[in-house]
Amino acid sequence: MTSTPKSRSLPPLAATLLAAFALASAGQEPTPGAAPEPLKIEGVENAFRLSPNLYSGGDPRGVEALTALKKLGVRTILSVDGVEPDVEAARRLGMRYVHLPIGYDGVPREQAVRMVQAVRTLPGPIYVHCHHGIHRGPAAAAVCAMASEGWSDERAADWLRLAGTSADYRGLYESVRDFAPPTAAELEAAGAELPERSEVPALVETMVKVDERWDALKAVQKAGFKPPAGRPDVDPTAEALQLLELYREASRLPDSKARGEAFLEQTAAAEALADELYRSMAAYAKQPSPEALDRLEASFAAAGKSCKSCHASHRDR
Repeated sequence: MTSTPKSRSLPPLAATLLAAFALASAGQEPTPGAAPEPLKIEGVENAFRLSPNLYSGGDPRGVEALTALKKLGVRTILSVDGVEPDVEAARRLGMRYVHLPIGYDGVPREQAVRMVQAVRTLPGPIYVHCHHGIHRGPAAAAVCAMASEGWSDERAADWLRLAGTSADYRGLYESVRDFAPPTAAELEAAGAELPERSEVPALVETMVKVDERWDALKAVQKAGFKPPAGRPDVDPTAEALQLLELYREASRLPDSKARGEAFLEQTAAAEALADELYRSMAAYAKQPSPEALDRLEASFAAAGKSCKSCHASHRDR
């Protein structure tokens, strides 16, 4: 069931930034100069209305989430995530997808030009999203707002902070800070063809699956290393095993080898820690005890720390 969009609670920093945005437009209906408005939409994380024609948030999961976007008036969905979008489901609801995936290291100029082309030529409102709607999606939405809504680089940077974009993603902040709207020649060179699906490198596709497994494992940890509430189908040990297999797969990919020895060493280390996480998860499931839980908590923390370290070295630049 889709809930009616409404304001969601925000952390103190986000609330402060939102208040700053609102000073110039208090008491007004949403306009291009109004503050970003947080929305609560079932199946959509971190949703915001940036203007009457531009929204930002997480991946709309399932038909209900897509239907909620349609009720908001959204007609075009711009995904910058590596996951292949559900083009058919959107099409059945009368919406069009554009798939322009980017990494955490910044918004490439070519993709930025195509994003602006989408905003300028396709029917709006437009909803821009990545996976969770915190990092890549807000950066892409900022680029679109700078080109179509007249946002300054300072306003765009404030928006990234409001959305929760980590300062560790220096490339995303730099892309927004340095962005200049495309020239007519750039837009003409980009052409009118905008893909509903884009090819994604094998390593990116694998790491998308790693992120999905980590999301599942974090939910398992929050539930006390048991299936999360309402998800009896989730097997914690199987989730840990799938994570291990994905790291094994990643280490064999040509893309990984092309990144050099340092990347392969970090992948091997992540695989070893995922193996320990799997073994400790299986041991705890077989015979729960304080000792088994301590081992599991330690292996979970070590595997998560390794993931963040690899991101800092390779993904976030």
